[in-house]
Amino acid sequence: MIEVAVLHEQGWPDTDWELLAQRAVVAAITHSPYAAFAADEALYEVAVKLTTDEEVHQLNRAYRDKDKPTNVLSFPMVQSDLLETTANTDDGEVLLGDIVLAEGVCAREAAEKGVSVADHATHLIVHGTFHLLGYDHMEDAEAEAMEALETQSLISLGISDPYGDR
Repeated sequence: MIEVAVLHEQGWPDTDWELLAQRAVVAAITHSPYAAFAADEALYEVAVKLTTDEEVHQLNRAYRDKDKPTNVLSFPMVQSDLLETTANTDDGEVLLGDIVLAEGVCAREAAEKGVSVADHATHLIVHGTFHLLGYDHMEDAEAEAMEALETQSLISLGISDPYGDR
């Protein structure tokens, strides 16, 4: 079972962010090799924080040594090579990690792409979830694999390919 906790700060448009985040996380997980998590008896938890550019800037500086805000940050709590064994926890709960989105960056990017903030935020939550599952995009092959999974996940939610080339 997958549970998503959403911390929603002011400034974000009026949307059902809890439902949006839940759907985005579940879509990403079900389009990954960890699809069984969705029906597993163990509880897999993801926290999503919708916050300010300033807070994301501070986190980006502290954890990635980059002195600027970014659209999304992911903080995995389980090493990707241990994901298969996480259901064997003592209490049956697994905190996969945290995803943090910056409102201003997200809104600007959505406007540039000509999509709604909700659709772009959905993409960023899907993207962040894949990071929690151990995916990365540092090399071309990794990026292509991750983008393909993101695109499949988003299409399942009725959102078109954000990369526009598939």
